[in-house]
Amino acid sequence: MRAATAYHGEMGRLFAAQATDSAYNAHTERPAMLGLAGDVRGLDVLDLGCGAGHLAAELLRRGAARVVGVDGSESLLDAARDRLAHVPAGHHELHLHDLEEPLPFLPDGSADLAVLGLVYHHVEARGRLLGEVRRVLRPGGALLLSVTHPTSDWTHFGGSYFTEDRVDLPIGGGFALTYRRMTLETLLGELLGAGYALERLTEPRATEEAARTDPRRYEKTRQQPMFLCLRLRRA
Repeated sequence: MRAATAYHGEMGRLFAAQATDSAYNAHTERPAMLGLAGDVRGLDVLDLGCGAGHLAAELLRRGAARVVGVDGSESLLDAARDRLAHVPAGHHELHLHDLEEPLPFLPDGSADLAVLGLVYHHVEARGRLLGEVRRVLRPGGALLLSVTHPTSDWTHFGGSYFTEDRVDLPIGGGFALTYRRMTLETLLGELLGAGYALERLTEPRATEEAARTDPRRYEKTRQQPMFLCLRLRRA
């Protein structure tokens, strides 16, 4: 996701607020990613596309030694700074950076776990990004990745399932997310081809908390998959 297409200004603030307690972000995708993360005590974590810091804050709460967050939006990083303000110095670090570009500020072998939460499908230079993540991960390190589910995109936007064009998804307030549709074949082909081994794949349903806050979206996640979440191992 180029800095020019990141969630800036009011759009970033809207997205940060929605992600705090939304049925899809807070009660479907994020719990699934935390489940795939497992025991993070003592781990060094790289959170690419960290957004407003929701996942970073929870990983630190669960005992991660350090989280380095990277995002292309200053407004989202402002929200992340506020969310992580209570974390002692040295346990987190935030960088404003375009994920279409290399990550020279991250040393080789400096992370045990890398996270790409709902950002991979925004990026065009995905092969380079996966190579950079592999460089930064220690041998045997894990990559967690989530994307919008290919069949959800097909159902919503129509046309051919095999279409891999860029689409706009409204999020309210006159704003829309822009990302690239991709098939399951394309997604897994890119990940396996970049030197990662698939360990787990989930198509998460919303938690019971969503049933209380947003019954319509809760039920929707039980009728069709909204996200695809994967855990991979650096080979």
